[in-house]
Amino acid sequence: MPSEQSEDQPVQGLPLSRLDGPLQLPAIVYGAGAFSNQYNTDDHLASQIPLRTIRLALRQARTPWLVLYGIRAFDTSTYYGPSEVILGGVLKSLEEEFPRSSYQLMTKCGRYGVNNFDYAPTTIRDGVMRSLSRLQTDYLDTVYLHDVEFVATPVLPRVSGNHATALTTEKREYGLIEGEEAEIRGDGDRKILDAYGELQKLQEEGIVKHIGITGYPLPTLLRLALLILHQPPYKPIDVILSYSHLSLQNTTFLDFAPHFYERAKVKQLVAASPLSMGLLRPNPPPWHPAPKGLLDAVHKARSGWPGDFPDLALGYAIRNTGAKHRNVPLVVGFSNPHEVHECMKVWRQVQEGFETAEREDGEDRAKEVFRQSGFLDWSWPSP
Repeated sequence: MPSEQSEDQPVQGLPLSRLDGPLQLPAIVYGAGAFSNQYNTDDHLASQIPLRTIRLALRQARTPWLVLYGIRAFDTSTYYGPSEVILGGVLKSLEEEFPRSSYQLMTKCGRYGVNNFDYAPTTIRDGVMRSLSRLQTDYLDTVYLHDVEFVATPVLPRVSGNHATALTTEKREYGLIEGEEAEIRGDGDRKILDAYGELQKLQEEGIVKHIGITGYPLPTLLRLALLILHQPPYKPIDVILSYSHLSLQNTTFLDFAPHFYERAKVKQLVAASPLSMGLLRPNPPPWHPAPKGLLDAVHKARSGWPGDFPDLALGYAIRNTGAKHRNVPLVVGFSNPHEVHECMKVWRQVQEGFETAEREDGEDRAKEVFRQSGFLDWSWPSP
């Protein structure tokens, strides 16, 4: 165990809330995709920093006048390289302070490389068993089918742009017209159903508590949720995770949320990546799919805010999730203790109404930049 440093303890303040709902998730979920080479070097991943960061996120101060951070849920995937191994090893080393029952593990299966997808039921089962081993646990709280749009039969009139019209004038083009929810549109849809069926078996065996799907295009996620709902003997989806659609640049998640809950009977939504996979940071990663026009718009929006732009963006996402918006938890990636402290500071500021007027003004100005550039609520192609 590394020696403790001053930043390894939570800062006094409002405790992180646990949201109502079937999964009882905290308002912030730890995005363990940070434990991959997409975001960090091998040297960083091999250091004690992951342990210190995870411990801080989990930690409850031992003195009664200090309160917990309590980020007691982790989102990871087999696809995230060493993430499951690092997370599992750290949590095992911390089990005396944080037993398995004190946190939730959420992982994904079906994607094993950039272009390597295998949704065969036997592979899904093998993948879940591999995750159990890597995470050093005998059960998983949630398992998703990872990035379903790469496997499902494509039903989209266009691959990029604002897809909110899927809910209104273009329902038919997106496969969302009423009365056609049960239609299997090709082999890809059958693969989704077969893989979901295997997860359902694992759930019935007690290996997995909750099952769901993840992906980027919201219309595809909604169409598949409706397909599963209307295809007996499949049960309604427990949880759906969408990323980069609840941010300063793109908020279409909020348009789709009522349809997931009310029409598709999804029990829990999770929003991930409030900084849109690093897009809203000062230096977006070189592999980011955003086109040059969007990158330029982000640079202009960032230049127009005198403070910390990632904090502004994070605060916007926090304010639009949680208890005020149907108990939607937010997945935030943390590479080091400083990022945990910053996230909790912003979360507390939002809950306490700190500088709300100034924040809203900054958000409005940033969104106007995206609107003028044609990239407000704009989604890039996936796949």
